[in-house]
Formats: sequence, C-alpha cells, structure tokens
Amino acid sequence: MDYKRLMVSWIEEGTLNIPQLLLSNYNTLGLNESEFVLLLHIYGHLEKGNYFPTPEELSEPMSVSTEYCSSILRKLIQQQFLSIEEGSSADGILFEKYSLNPLWEKMAEFVIQDSKMKQMQKSMEEEADIYTTFEQEFGRPLSPLECETLAMWLDQDDHNAIIIKAALREAVISGKLNFRYIDRILFEWKKNGVKTIEDARNQSQRFRSHQKPAASNDTSASPKRKSVPFYNWLEQ
Repeated sequence: MDYKRLMVSWIEEGTLNIPQLLLSNYNTLGLNESEFVLLLHIYGHLEKGNYFPTPEELSEPMSVSTEYCSSILRKLIQQQFLSIEEGSSADGILFEKYSLNPLWEKMAEFVIQDSKMKQMQKSMEEEADIYTTFEQEFGRPLSPLECETLAMWLDQDDHNAIIIKAALREAVISGKLNFRYIDRILFEWKKNGVKTIEDARNQSQRFRSHQKPAASNDTSASPKRKSVPFYNWLEQ
C-alpha cells in the first residue's frame, strides 16, 4: 500500500471542525443521530463549496435511502434547523443554497438558556445554604418569623446570599447576634452601595478604623489581649 499517497489523499479531502457544544448537545437540541449526521454532511459540502447538495449526494455516504434523506431534509427545514436561501455567484447568477444559520441560532439560544439555568440553580443552592448557615450560627432552628425575614431580604430587598452571610458575620464579630442588628447592617450597606463581599469588608474596616479600643486599667504583668473594635450599626 502506498501510504504516502494515502496520506496526501486524506489531506486533500480536508477536515471538518465540529463545535464540541453541538456534538455534546445535539440530542438536547432535538436532533436524532440521522438528522445530526445529515447536517454534518451538509456542513461538509458547504465547506467544499457545494452549496446545494442533492439528496443523492447526501445519502451516498450514509446508511439511509435517498427518499429517507429527502424526508429528513424536509423535517430539518420545518423544525428550523436548516434553511434554503438565495445566493449569487461572482457573475451575478442566482442559485439556491443551504444555510445552517438556524442551527447556529438554536445553539446560541441553548447556551443562553443553559447559562441562565445554571445561574438559577446556583442561586437556589446559595439561598438554601443560607438558612443552614444562620441556624448553625444561632445554634437553633429559625423561627417562622426569622425565615420570613430571610426571604424578605432575598426577594424584596434584593440582597444576595453572600452579602447576607457577610452581615451575619459582622453581627457575630460585634457580639450582637440578632435579626434586628443584621437587618440594620444590610440597610446601611444598601444605602452606601455595598454590593460585593469586598465592598462589605471595606465598609466594616472603614467604620472600625474610627473606633478606639477601650483602655485597660489592668496593670498586671499578664500580656494585653488585643481588642477588636466593632461598629454599632443600631446607633445609626
């Protein structure tokens, strides 16, 4: 066998770049294997400059009949995976051609919807986790009123779970673990445009920098413990 000539023929045949997203999700998009492979063959013909391959040309490398190939083509057009458009040559001659733009548009919609679903799932997980975090810090199950307050922070006040956890941590540090105190922290943060965990950290440090640690009258030889000043949000 002339392997060198075989290699040259492979190279001359060219390659087809298939988007991994399409390969992994064609079934989710609503395509079966025959429809997917047929679209790939159309894609291959378009790449080679054959813009309107016949059902005979498309079915030849496949294990389906020409009639079945034609029925798949009609279905793909009806379900808006494929379209027939009008093209023109360099000398102005008009011709029909297949377009895969409907398929690419469906893929784009799938990416957007998939991203939204993942973000929604992440938000739901964070919201579920926040109840557990509060119960761990309070050392008891939350009351119905406290659960309602948490839901209000999330849904009505539009605080994200990360910011609420940061406010809880601020209350723990300040030694004032109650919902009224946390609510006041969230109110002040929202008023001052705090939207991220970094904003919250900077806001807390800014307030603490203006607080002086209480002076100690203890003159014993024991080493002094560094006190952590806190900001009393309820005094605002």
